[in-house]
Amino acid sequence: MVIQDNRHLEIPNGKKIFFASDNHLGAPSQEASFPREQAFVQWLDSIEEEAAALFLVGDLFDFWFEYQKVVPKGFTRTLGTLARLADRGVPVYYFVGNHDLWMNGYFEEELGIPVFHSPQEFNLGGRRFLIGHGDGLGPGDKGFKRMKKVFTNPLAKWLFRWLHPDLGVRLGQYFSVKNRLISGDEQTRFLGEENEWLVQYAKRKLSEKHYDFFVFGHRHLPLEIKLGPHSDYINLGDWIKYFSYGVFDGKTMHLEYFKK
Repeated sequence: MVIQDNRHLEIPNGKKIFFASDNHLGAPSQEASFPREQAFVQWLDSIEEEAAALFLVGDLFDFWFEYQKVVPKGFTRTLGTLARLADRGVPVYYFVGNHDLWMNGYFEEELGIPVFHSPQEFNLGGRRFLIGHGDGLGPGDKGFKRMKKVFTNPLAKWLFRWLHPDLGVRLGQYFSVKNRLISGDEQTRFLGEENEWLVQYAKRKLSEKHYDFFVFGHRHLPLEIKLGPHSDYINLGDWIKYFSYGVFDGKTMHLEYFKK
């Protein structure tokens, strides 16, 4: 299957580029998250004719681990809709988050969707974007930075693969649901721009190179913050509480909210 990985995209008249993150499908259970999946698929259907491209910026699933011949059960409607979009020529780009970082070819081979494991620069309609999930970036998130070293360790992944998928996926889902971003605490409340470590990361990157837009997820907060007269930081929020998403029309970038 041909994979679209064009970092320079033009935006035809009447088209827009869409961004979404942090659906956490499967949390706290498949049954409980099913209405959220239905809403997300409705949204995907609604943007199909207007979409020049779609960026999924991490944690679409609350847990995802690819064995050599097995992927987690479920999410059929989401995967089928994404496959249809890609087949109809809508470029779809996937950035792994901290809940679905164990991707290893399934999206590329089955859906024709490129997968990125770190922030990437894109030129969209003549504007420079830096896009990524956001986990482990900036001066904070120290706990996850330590955990990520374990989760991405080749030996740890190799050992996990030896667990039977029925056990491995169940175990992964159990610990994933315990994550604070699903259970909710003060970490998911806005505590001021100076305490937003992704904002600090964006400011540092901006001092090195100009970007018109920084687009991240991970924080589960819809945020639009001016970093300067010609640069904006956007956090996409989530599809648990806010059902928020980003829209870029070639000139401006803003957040919108899906109403079921």
